[in-house]
Amino acid sequence: MARAKFELGRRIDSILATDCGSTTTKAILIEKRDGAYRLVVRGEAPTTVEKPFEDVTMGARNAIREIEELTGRKLLSENGVITPQKGEAGVDVYLSTSSAGGGLQMMVAGVVKTMTAESAERAALGAGAIVMDVIAVNDGRKPHHKIQRIRHLRPDMILLSGGIDGGTKKHVVEIAELIAAAEPKPRLGIGFKLPIIYAGNKDATSHIAETLGEAMDLRVVSNLRPVLEVEVLGPAREEIHNLFMEHVMAQAPGYDKLMKWTPVPIMPTPAAVGSLVETVGKERGITVIGVDIGGATTDVFSYFAETFNRTVSANLGMSYSICNVLLEAGLERIKRWLPFAIDEGDLRNRIRNKMIRPTTIPQTLEELLIEQAISREALSLAFEHHKTLATGLKGVARGGTFDRFMEQRHVGASSLIDMMNLGLLIGSGGVLSHAPRRVQAALMLIDGFQVEGVTRLAVDSIFMMPQLGVLATVHPEASAQVFERDCLIRLGTAIAPVGPASGRTATEVVRVKGTLPGGGSFDEAVNYGEMKRISLPENETVTITVQPARGYDVGAGPGHRLETNVEGGTCGLILDGRGRPLVLSDQPDERAKKLIEWFRALDVYPEEPLNRLVAR
Repeated sequence: MARAKFELGRRIDSILATDCGSTTTKAILIEKRDGAYRLVVRGEAPTTVEKPFEDVTMGARNAIREIEELTGRKLLSENGVITPQKGEAGVDVYLSTSSAGGGLQMMVAGVVKTMTAESAERAALGAGAIVMDVIAVNDGRKPHHKIQRIRHLRPDMILLSGGIDGGTKKHVVEIAELIAAAEPKPRLGIGFKLPIIYAGNKDATSHIAETLGEAMDLRVVSNLRPVLEVEVLGPAREEIHNLFMEHVMAQAPGYDKLMKWTPVPIMPTPAAVGSLVETVGKERGITVIGVDIGGATTDVFSYFAETFNRTVSANLGMSYSICNVLLEAGLERIKRWLPFAIDEGDLRNRIRNKMIRPTTIPQTLEELLIEQAISREALSLAFEHHKTLATGLKGVARGGTFDRFMEQRHVGASSLIDMMNLGLLIGSGGVLSHAPRRVQAALMLIDGFQVEGVTRLAVDSIFMMPQLGVLATVHPEASAQVFERDCLIRLGTAIAPVGPASGRTATEVVRVKGTLPGGGSFDEAVNYGEMKRISLPENETVTITVQPARGYDVGAGPGHRLETNVEGGTCGLILDGRGRPLVLSDQPDERAKKLIEWFRALDVYPEEPLNRLVAR
């Protein structure tokens, strides 16, 4: 209904949008000025979904009142409801996204862990959920352990899949029986039936209904894998969103009131960000990776081969989950990014202090370097996780019995991610968006993702991608204009030849030539192990010629020259001659020397504090 109003040509000159996060509610005001939509102002306030307030609209009102104070514009009525546009007061439309109260938490279940269960996981992640666990026939756990796990987690809903249409029904029914035996209860809304979505073999629907229909709120949608060669995620994702609105949002404190404010369904924050990443990829015809590194989780989004994927690393973050980064990466991998010696016990304590005091920010250059070292490992780990799920369909090469599927479950498991053909890498989250110097964010992205070839880099200026994502569903023009002009900070372009990550220092790896917009030209050679930076302003595009050395590739093949257009940004062009995969020396003194060399070449940190820190 809301979409129809917009499509019928309703005039929209002002838009108010909020994102109700787990700790902070952010509000933005967008207006049409001089024929274009632009961000006017932003406000924020603590989220109020927990005691003693237990009403999400209080935090939303507080964030909106900050906008009122900054603009002098009346947006809320006397009883605290958003008023329609009239003169200089009110707005034409209000939208919202939310991850308050822990967001959308789901379990998924399937027959084969790397086939139907993985398809179910992709469907849930793409709908903006945190996947708490994946249950499968072949996941290695005993039936009673699975029952105990289902009972213990208390998800918002469960997605059950398994079997191709017309295939065996036995195994998906077994999974349904495990769920029935567990008698799981929903996290919110005690007394309500737990929603369960069945997206498996259609011939087993009656058996699933008989097993689960009475005790749970069962919804049946099209099979995720009607045949092994096809994956159909849309219907399951749509039903997840519908149930999110009916059950999760309806039961969360204050959301019943918030939903009455907006004619557009409230979207889970990650789903809204994913929607924007997918839209950018489709409309520009490019491949995109987006990352949101938060305090508790790191979300990675990708659009490759006309396929959107999202993963959430719920144990990798920069405050609440920072000790998990230490656990998974290990102390040595974090220390390798530090150009100074530090006692291991001291480093561990600093990391633990960040976990127990999550709102603190670095006060010294030493603390900033440690935080950014940890972020590189969190980004790297989250991206490796993402690549394992952003794959082609598994099990499609051969048919046969269930046992045959089990034997061939890794067939066709190649990742869709091709870093050499990545068009745009977008970073978001405090450690990236609020880095003291933009080049610090650029270097964290380059190191964390190990970009290859020619890659454009950008960051979300103030984390407004969720609001723009939900706006894109009803007003794509407004969303695109604000995204391009106010949201996206263009960092520039990285040029990173792929080749041996070991060589002689004096050996030339790549040479880049181009003509600058002002008429000047550049001809820069980068030797192995070097990094350089060429100034190129934002919104400027130049044609460059990139000649890699023999054995190195920038996208045209090893040793082959590439001519391409590149965009400038706050960091210009960054030439990376360190080879791929990036290997740092295992000798601390030699490694520290190279780190300092790169920091100085790119002007990453202030020179004086860096010199004092290194000289200690």
